[in-house]
Amino acid sequence: MSSFPFKTVLLEISNSLSPDQLAQLKFLCQDDIGKRDLERIDSGLKLFQFLTERQKLSEDNPDYVCERLMNIGRSDLCERLRNFTCPPVDTEHLPSEQETVKLNIATEVIVENLGRNWRKLGRKLGLNDTKLESISRRHPTELEETAAELLKEWRKSRGAEARTEDLITALRACSLNLTADNIEDKLNRK
Repeated sequence: MSSFPFKTVLLEISNSLSPDQLAQLKFLCQDDIGKRDLERIDSGLKLFQFLTERQKLSEDNPDYVCERLMNIGRSDLCERLRNFTCPPVDTEHLPSEQETVKLNIATEVIVENLGRNWRKLGRKLGLNDTKLESISRRHPTELEETAAELLKEWRKSRGAEARTEDLITALRACSLNLTADNIEDKLNRK
């Protein structure tokens, strides 16, 4: 379910589209929306609703719509959508430099060793299924890239509260003790 602010952004974008631009967007989406449904779409909002239902549009994954907005010459609307999904980094709430180094070491070890267990770890770290599905869609075949994205999202969600100890605890809760041990070994050698 989309948040109210996200729906507000979609409403703004819909209101900014001319009828010709809406027709162009519909044309670019025809491979993902059936002909009968396309004929019933008479607004940007209805188009966004169909795309959301078909998992082509979400707060975490605006790429499909952004690409098509760029194709019709509305990079301003793409930028508006991306700015919503990627808020500026709050530097006051980042981990300390020492903790950042430890997190980077842990991230490197986890990316190399996690494999197919990435969803299990993501849930233990408190990421919701919507976020996990978004990560999966961005990297459907690259497990290392998926693991890296998972940890990036977790660190972003935790901000200054991100701790290496939390990663180790979550790994052990997933029975990934060897990976947790490898992190501890690397940190002790540092």
